Amino acid sequence: MGKMNGKVALITGGASGLGAEDARVLAREGASVVITDMQAELGAQVAAEIPNCVFLQHDVRDEARWAEVVAETLARFGRLDTLVNNAGLVRFGTVEDLSYDDFRLQTDVMVGGTFLGCKAALPHMSRDGSGSIINMASVAGLKGISAIPAYTAAKAGIIGMTRSIAVHCREQANRIRVNAIAPGGIVTPMTAQALAELPADNAGLDQVQGHGMGQPADIASMVLYLACDDGRHITGTTITIDNGETMA
Repeated sequence: MGKMNGKVALITGGASGLGAEDARVLAREGASVVITDMQAELGAQVAAEIPNCVFLQHDVRDEARWAEVVAETLARFGRLDTLVNNAGLVRFGTVEDLSYDDFRLQTDVMVGGTFLGCKAALPHMSRDGSGSIINMASVAGLKGISAIPAYTAAKAGIIGMTRSIAVHCREQANRIRVNAIAPGGIVTPMTAQALAELPADNAGLDQVQGHGMGQPADIASMVLYLACDDGRHITGTTITIDNGETMA
């Protein structure tokens, strides 16, 4: 216990699923936590259940709102040690039938939102001389999945951007570590809704049938490891948590 004592974490997409579990685990280890989401009612409910946690409504595509969220985090808690760029969504459709609007929505939220989060947080984490940025990728960014080309592109983009920002931080010698996590299928509300939309013969169900579904705690444990001093020697990498889905 206490691996995050005195630390402050900002987690996007924190109203449910992986983000909410990340908040619970980091708070349990002593962190003060800010969760953000578009879902105001649900986000406020989650924050009320977690000690030293506040909720801020936040569209991660909005650069001005990012500045406000970081400023409010600093005003409330005085520092920012960990940023978890977790906000995401999925829309189904192959390259032939997915609309460009749905493509842009997914890439704007996940690639754009992650970029804006890193851009907004880095100067303030640098001020404290250390920090950890954790970007949520996916096994979709490591392999081709025909039913989700935009989601696949966004998660692959996050993996590449994570490496680039990690190199930047090393060049700046600011002691900020930047890593990505690539989960396989995890039991979350978003995943449940996504799988319900797929026809029974869709290849997207392979991960459930062949590899099983993980739990949010499986991911949150790695978020904690990368956020605390245990992960002090890890940067610029993507850690896959998929029960062997990407082995073959």
